[in-house]
Amino acid sequence: MALCLLPEWHPQEAVQLTWPRPDGDWAPLLPRLEATLETLVVAITRYQAVLIAVPDAATASRLTAAFDRRGVPAERLYLRVAEADDTWARDHGPLTIERDGELVLLDYVFTGWGGKFPAARDNSLTRRLAAAGTFAAPLVSHELVLEGGALESDGQGTLLTTEACLLNANRNPHLDREALESRLAEQLGIERVLWLTHGHLAGDDTDSHVDTLARFCDASTIAYVRCDDPADPHHPELAAMEQELCALRRADGEPYRLIPLPWPAPCFDAEDGRRLPATYANFLIINGAVLVPTYGDAADTRALTALAGAFPGRDIVPIDCSTVIRQHGSLHCLTMQLPRDTLAGVRHREGETP
Repeated sequence: MALCLLPEWHPQEAVQLTWPRPDGDWAPLLPRLEATLETLVVAITRYQAVLIAVPDAATASRLTAAFDRRGVPAERLYLRVAEADDTWARDHGPLTIERDGELVLLDYVFTGWGGKFPAARDNSLTRRLAAAGTFAAPLVSHELVLEGGALESDGQGTLLTTEACLLNANRNPHLDREALESRLAEQLGIERVLWLTHGHLAGDDTDSHVDTLARFCDASTIAYVRCDDPADPHHPELAAMEQELCALRRADGEPYRLIPLPWPAPCFDAEDGRRLPATYANFLIINGAVLVPTYGDAADTRALTALAGAFPGRDIVPIDCSTVIRQHGSLHCLTMQLPRDTLAGVRHREGETP
C-alpha cells in the first residue's frame, strides 16, 4: 500500500484557522489578536481559501462583513461554527496522508500538550467539522497523542522531529521509540525518523515542537534556528542542534542543504517577565508564497532574506506576530494547511492552479 504524509508544500486547498473565544486566554489581547488574524486571512486569501472555525454565529456574521469590507473574495472564505478551547489549529487540526492515490484526513488525540491546558473542545473539533460536512476527504481517527507542530515531513517517507516532544512521558507513555516509529510507519507512511535530541526555546509550552526549531523547505533543504549570541542561555542547546543537523543525511546519503535563520533579540512578557519563544522557523508555506512571522526586531529583514533564498519562486510575506507570541506561539502554530480536494464546496476560479 502506497502511503505518504504530505509535505506542507503539496498543493493546498485552504488554510484552517480557529478564531479565539471572547472568554478564552486571549481575552486581554483579543482586539490585537483579531487584527493580526484578519491580516493573516487577507494575506492567505490572495493565494487560496481559508477555513475558519468560529465560536458562534454572531462571530461568523461579524467576520463575513469585516472580510467583505477588506476585499476578501467570498469564494475563498469558509466560516464554520465550532467552539474550541484555543486558537492553535496546527495541533488540533487534521493531518493529511495520501493512501493509494486518495487523500485521507487523520484526527489524532490532542491533550493540550501533555495536559498543560484544557483541550476537550479542541480535541473534538476536527470530528465536529467533519460531521458538519466540512471536508471532502474521509476522516480517520487514531488514539495516538500527536500534534502537527511536532512533525516535519519531506513527502518522501522521512520525518524530522524531536525526542523531547514525541518521546515525552506526557504524550504516549506506553510507547517506546521503536513502538512509536512502528505506529508512524503504519499510520503515516514514515520510513525513517530523524530525531533531534537538542533544541529548546524558553517559554515554549509544547515540549520542543520541531516547527519552532527546524523545518523542511523541500526534500533536501532544512531551515533552522541559530543562536549567534554566546551569552544567551539558548546558545549551547541550539549549537548542539546545529551539529546534529549537519550530521543528518538524506535517504540517498547526501547531506541536507542547511539554511540558518537569525536570532531575534530576547522578547519578554510584559506582565510576568517570562521569556517568549520568538522564532522565525514558525513560517507557513502556502500556494505561491511563504508567510513569515516577524516581531518588530532588527533580525526580521535577515530572516525574510534567508527564507527568500530557501523558497525561490514564492512570494515572501511578513506577518507581524508580536501579539501572537504573547501566548507562547507564532504563525505556523495558528494554522493547518488543507491539501487540494480536501475541503467541501470549494469554488475554484476559472483557470486557477495551485
